[in-house]
Amino acid sequence: MAPLLFLLLLPLLLATALHLARVRTRSDPARPLPLGSLGWPFLGETLEFISAAYSPRPESFMNRRRQLYGNVFKSHIFGSPTIVSTDAEVSRFVLQSDARAFVPSYPKSLSELMGESSILLINGSLQRRVHGLIGAFFKSPQLKSQITTDMQFYVRRSMATWPDTTQPILIQNQTKHIVFQILIKGLIGLEPGDEMDFLKREFQEFIAGLMSLPVKFPGTRLYKSLQAKKRMVMLVKKIIEEKRRRNESRCGIRPNSKDVIDVLINDTSGQLSDDLISDNMIDLMIPAEDSVPLLVTLAVKYLGECPLALRQLEEENMELKERKSEQDQELEWNDFMSLSFTQDVITETLRLGNIIGGIMRKAVKDVEVKGHFIPKGWCVFTYFRSVHLDEAIYDDPLSFNPWRWKARNFTLHCMNQLTSTRWVAEEDQVVNFPTVRMKRGMPVRVTRKQEACERNPSARVEC
Repeated sequence: MAPLLFLLLLPLLLATALHLARVRTRSDPARPLPLGSLGWPFLGETLEFISAAYSPRPESFMNRRRQLYGNVFKSHIFGSPTIVSTDAEVSRFVLQSDARAFVPSYPKSLSELMGESSILLINGSLQRRVHGLIGAFFKSPQLKSQITTDMQFYVRRSMATWPDTTQPILIQNQTKHIVFQILIKGLIGLEPGDEMDFLKREFQEFIAGLMSLPVKFPGTRLYKSLQAKKRMVMLVKKIIEEKRRRNESRCGIRPNSKDVIDVLINDTSGQLSDDLISDNMIDLMIPAEDSVPLLVTLAVKYLGECPLALRQLEEENMELKERKSEQDQELEWNDFMSLSFTQDVITETLRLGNIIGGIMRKAVKDVEVKGHFIPKGWCVFTYFRSVHLDEAIYDDPLSFNPWRWKARNFTLHCMNQLTSTRWVAEEDQVVNFPTVRMKRGMPVRVTRKQEACERNPSARVEC
């Protein structure tokens, strides 16, 4: 076993050695590096970082070093000498800088899977073009209306199949299934069916390799994920070709864009190839697996542990439902945006859950920010979790407290549907690495309110 493991790690070790040979690891006396440690040869401090990441307190790796070296310190993780920032001002500067100072940097396995044309990796005018087109569509009233309608439909349809108290449903799985269908429709216009099922299976194979050893021999995790992406890209290219044929048959009259592919293939800049479009469609599916479903799942967990917040959220949503019912109107995007406490719940869930722990950038030139020197070729890891859980910023930062927020930034559609049920969440644990998820899938036992009232008439007033 040991010789095999060494052979698998050998390419990584060699690549690391070559990288270190090219990158300065000693500071200029006139411009000293932040304090810190580069750890072991080759491995750096990666094993300590990963060990902490799997623990209940993944920020402990950063917090120990903050106490020793300050909020900005040097380290060596994921094969690169790295400046770690737990300082909000420094992190903001790095993330808002353009490609003349910093470019995206990711673990090799993730970069391999994303591809060179990924919106996460491209820079300059092409990145601005793709980001601008997709961002404008995501903000469009048309898409907001579609998402609002689809969210209510898919949540109701899913909830209709949930067993009543006899066995728990896994919120994490349910939300992933619902969000995947909604997002795929918004990205490539695909409705539920055989092709959607195929895409879901292949996507599960693809995403399993995002944080894997950068070895792509047949049989390895990375190789299997790359093959899965190729199969997904073939399906997306087929959809692109069908859309182009339909557009050509309309004699140059372009229909309104119903999904992201429509937006990108109608672009007239000549910069967007079918390969670039299809690759980015796969990358944009990742939020359907991670961020959005986990946001819903963590909200259910935190609300289950805070009855007062759950009661206030239910009252706010029930008031909206009753008002719209009296007016014989369907719920719309702006209705959900008006749910101020619901938005506070989501903001607090994002802060406490830290679905995205941090983002990495690489310096393309020597940079100095807030007195900290970052050499060319070094990575910068902007670590959000330490900021979000900082006692100097938040009172009792490990507690779920949605009342701490006044700014409203987000909303959560499916919470409105949960007001028609009573539910009890079973105990579960958050796993923070390689992605945030619930260990048991967040089991919840559900009782529909009408049935609960019939079983317990004395509780009818609350029902």
